[in-house]
Amino acid sequence: MKTWATIGRALRNEQRCALVSIVEARGSAPREPGARMVVLEDGSFAGTIGGGTLEWQAIARARDALAKGGADGDAPPVGLERMALGPDLGQCCGGSVRILLEVFTPGRSAEVQALTLAESEGLFATEGRIAGRRVERTILDRAPDGGEDSALAADGRLLERFGAQKQVLALIGAGHVGRAVILALAPLDFSVTWIDPRDDGFPSVVPGDVRTVVAAAPAAELDAAPDGAFVLVMSHSHALDFDVVHAALRARRFGYVGLIGSASKKARFVSRMRQAGLGEGDIARLVCPIGIDGIESKQPAVIAASVVADLLRRRDAMAVAAQSAEASSR
Repeated sequence: MKTWATIGRALRNEQRCALVSIVEARGSAPREPGARMVVLEDGSFAGTIGGGTLEWQAIARARDALAKGGADGDAPPVGLERMALGPDLGQCCGGSVRILLEVFTPGRSAEVQALTLAESEGLFATEGRIAGRRVERTILDRAPDGGEDSALAADGRLLERFGAQKQVLALIGAGHVGRAVILALAPLDFSVTWIDPRDDGFPSVVPGDVRTVVAAAPAAELDAAPDGAFVLVMSHSHALDFDVVHAALRARRFGYVGLIGSASKKARFVSRMRQAGLGEGDIARLVCPIGIDGIESKQPAVIAASVVADLLRRRDAMAVAAQSAEASSR
């Protein structure tokens, strides 16, 4: 969910709305700090703070807050409440969360528009303070790396991060499996460059974070991909597959290089890469077959689910490694 775009749409329609955010989580909790939802007066909402009784109670509190006051700018004070999941909500989780509840009225449209613009440009952060009926936020010059997406400091400062750090993926191949992968990735934090040499290879409509590229030499398109990008190869041609895989491994700068195919296909590719002079360390980085173990179906949607699950696992492992390296450097 794009938080500020969602709030902005409500305000443009002259609707009040409430932003519910988790700013602290202790123990076993359904979501992490920075989980958010936007609730409208009719009870409809976007986003989630974890579902279940916690979310149901949060929606009820948001609707109650929205019902208070009426004149533009007459929002109730910002609410800050700790909820113990066991004693307060009867949930089996043993943790607790701290919920921030803020009502937005159409009079704050200009402020929300500035935040929406920042959100449209990618990951950004704000520093704010609770000031009666609102949180006064200042957009920071740089979003901090790592840490939580929302934190209430001991001195009362509210540090929030919005948007998402999207994992860049170069996907080569617009066949049945490639299309299924695109659909599986659509709701996730991936920015995809989808490459195929065929003019008619792509569907007429693609998700918003997907850029299609028609290229006779897909391997050359990897030059534009940033360091740490993922490369997933599943074209209609084994010759094209080999060119892309060889280029990606030789570059030594991608976080993942995956090739659709069987163990025998991998063996043939490995033999050819050795003949082409690629070192064993580079060859060992090739992932083939792709996906997670234990799923045997060849249906495109099933393959896509397996592959995307593995991409998520690898993305998270990279993030943890990067945070550990950063902590060690300090």
